[in-house]
Amino acid sequence: MELAYYSDYAVRLVNTDEPARGKDALTSVEAVRDLFGPSQSAARRATDADVTRFRSVRARLRAVFEAADSGDERLAVDLLNSLLLEFPVSPQISGHDFRDDDGSPLWHMHLADHPSNATAGYAAIAAMGLAFHLTEYGVDRLGLCEAPPCRNAYLDTSTNRSRRYCSDRCATRANVAAYRARKRLAADRSEKTGLAADSTQPSSAQGDRRPGLRGR
Repeated sequence: MELAYYSDYAVRLVNTDEPARGKDALTSVEAVRDLFGPSQSAARRATDADVTRFRSVRARLRAVFEAADSGDERLAVDLLNSLLLEFPVSPQISGHDFRDDDGSPLWHMHLADHPSNATAGYAAIAAMGLAFHLTEYGVDRLGLCEAPPCRNAYLDTSTNRSRRYCSDRCATRANVAAYRARKRLAADRSEKTGLAADSTQPSSAQGDRRPGLRGR
């Protein structure tokens, strides 16, 4: 499993909370276990006490994304370093997949944690994955969705660093809103232009004052 994969752990946890919409999906031990994905052995360690602990780690991870999104690179790194110090991991070489041709293992780096609880294990993996993504691709690759009121976290993997939204749905919604705003602005300008044109026309009550027409 590549280290870049682990950065998604941070995104999944941060996006369980949508404060602008008043939604919080992290309300039970089952929700905590779902975050682990296929890592069932780690998920089984989760208890009700992990719900509160996960929320605390979630707030700290969101702060990393907020700092990165605002352009405060040093703060983002400092916040992430504090998580790495508190939740360390042990990198190991793993080879549970095999090549088709000769049956040799496909060696890759794996993060093995030795936590006292499920939160510590998840936080260690999420922080390490996010740190790898930041150092490999840059702090500006960590962002928050620009489609209000979403503000979900995302990792920008575009070739030109152009991502602004967490999903295609939010991108479409933002584009539609921008299109409608442009249409309203164009309509307002057209209406104002029409009113201005009308105000320059002579009033019919003034009559025709051209020379030679009076008295006919």
